[in-house]
Amino acid sequence: MNYPVTLRFKLIALTPQIYVTDAGGRTICYVKQKLFRFREKVEVFTDDTMRQLMATIEADRIIDWSARYTFKSPDGRILGAIGRRGMKSLWKAHYDVFAPGAQSPTFSIQEDNAFTKFLDGLVSGIPVVGMFAGYMLHPSYTASRAAGDAPVMRLTKQPAFWEGLFKLEPAGAADEGEQLALLLGFLMMNLLERARG
Repeated sequence: MNYPVTLRFKLIALTPQIYVTDAGGRTICYVKQKLFRFREKVEVFTDDTMRQLMATIEADRIIDWSARYTFKSPDGRILGAIGRRGMKSLWKAHYDVFAPGAQSPTFSIQEDNAFTKFLDGLVSGIPVVGMFAGYMLHPSYTASRAAGDAPVMRLTKQPAFWEGLFKLEPAGAADEGEQLALLLGFLMMNLLERARG
């Protein structure tokens, strides 16, 4: 991938939509999440025409705090998975990412500063002032191979007006399969965290 990768969330939309582009402005993928599903399933397309499916992200159970979301290619091949760390994620987001074929977590994604995320969610809900929240507070998330290890990838909220804008940048070495698992993991994590507030 040509980094940094940009994730754009349309704030004024009936269903969550994410546009993912590389440093050259080329579309990597497009996500449109369907609402009102008992068992979460997110479809990731190559672009916003939604003609070619790139991957699906499916929950392993119906609405559960500790659900595991598996990434699959259109032909059913497993590309990885992500799961929330239950009670550890109440105050500070904490997720485990599994690379393709891994039985134990390959990466750990943690929120860098829980207070920043809390303030961002709080200020965003205030009329008029909330419109400017995207310029004031910038939560960030770091993926590392194990808790406390050197970072591999970092997702940071960027200043934006009328949309959620995030930048994904490498901070260490990861192979192509791991990079795709991390990208899909950050996408799903962001959808879950947006729902959390």
